[in-house]
Amino acid sequence: MTIDQHWLTGVTRIPSPNFDERADPSDISLLVIHCISLPPGEFGNHYIDRLFCNQLDPDEHPYFKEIHQLTVSAHLLIKRSGETLQYVAFDKRAWHAGKSVYEGRERCNDFSIGIELEGTEFVEYTDEQYTQLAAVVNALLLAYPGLSKQRITGHSDIAPGRKTDPGDSFDWQRLWGLLNRADAVEE
Repeated sequence: MTIDQHWLTGVTRIPSPNFDERADPSDISLLVIHCISLPPGEFGNHYIDRLFCNQLDPDEHPYFKEIHQLTVSAHLLIKRSGETLQYVAFDKRAWHAGKSVYEGRERCNDFSIGIELEGTEFVEYTDEQYTQLAAVVNALLLAYPGLSKQRITGHSDIAPGRKTDPGDSFDWQRLWGLLNRADAVEE
């Protein structure tokens, strides 16, 4: 997996209008892991794409009436199958973190890349998602020198009390193990 002009190669692109310029495009120094499912707890549909592209129909589900007007996005979504979709180029500011703070620095969207996992805080993520997430993280670490394994966090950690994702169902040790295994293979 490689990155070409701030887009992952070999993944589906669904350009979102919900982004803007970073104040400093070279300041990409944090990865934020999220989870999302629409409607809540349902997987394998195109509602996330529609939300990130401002095309969610409020009449398709009662929950959508509450969220259809949101203008949000993430850089990436990793579906339960491992399929990866990219909505925003990495050198642009996606709108995924909201009000947030990391190590005393506010506005995490300014310096982070947001990765959504299709899931919930209470349902185990799939093997395919962990494998693909590790591959994506490794590609990002190679492409952006401000990133490191120590600067990967959950949405709940940068917006405590407001957000709970990726939740207790996310196995951080499993991700670290996959990343460490990739390091050992490279050596």
